[in-house]
Amino acid sequence: MQLAPSILSADFGHLARAVDAVEKAGADRIHIDVMDGRFVPNLSFGPQIVSVLRQETTLPLEVHLMVQHPEEWVSTFADAGADMLLVHLEATPHIHRALSLIKQTGMDPGVVINPGTSVDAIDMVLPIVKQVLVMTVDPGFGGQEFIPEMLEKTDELATIRDRDESLNFGIEIDGGVNPGTIKLAAKHGVDIAVAGSAVYNGGNPADNLHHLQKLAAEAE
Repeated sequence: MQLAPSILSADFGHLARAVDAVEKAGADRIHIDVMDGRFVPNLSFGPQIVSVLRQETTLPLEVHLMVQHPEEWVSTFADAGADMLLVHLEATPHIHRALSLIKQTGMDPGVVINPGTSVDAIDMVLPIVKQVLVMTVDPGFGGQEFIPEMLEKTDELATIRDRDESLNFGIEIDGGVNPGTIKLAAKHGVDIAVAGSAVYNGGNPADNLHHLQKLAAEAE
């Protein structure tokens, strides 16, 4: 399983240092949550942060857009240096267009579904995405409790992918990932886990990341 530390839980005053610590510890990618205060009740990073971090790390930058009408921001984040752009099905009536625009820029497109959204709702876009992100909390805030029922979706996605060799998407979860839940996720088809609080809140981020990596490997 790949680990994607979320800088939403990092020290905002030392983001470059926070990213460097997990890069040296073997993180697979950096997860950047972008919130607009409308689609979710919170505000966070913009493209300027992506541009800055692009100069600080060689790790892939995975941008999770929690914004209304994400298709309007595709070119901005491509120019900023994002490698992957993840957009919510619920945030746009034109999800196929949004994903197609992302693909045209050379970024990897990903679709995100909230806890109340079924896998069936994204069936028609699975052929064009590189990732499906299943929210295991309600989006908008870090530190929430993991919703274990969401792993039924990751099982379903793994079954769909195994049944159709033309599909090539990674299965990702975001929200409430910690030493206990990561072991559970590893048994339910999860390829990538976003971890924020479990990496950056308390202790040494590198040690925390190593612990999560070890637990995931043992459970797989």
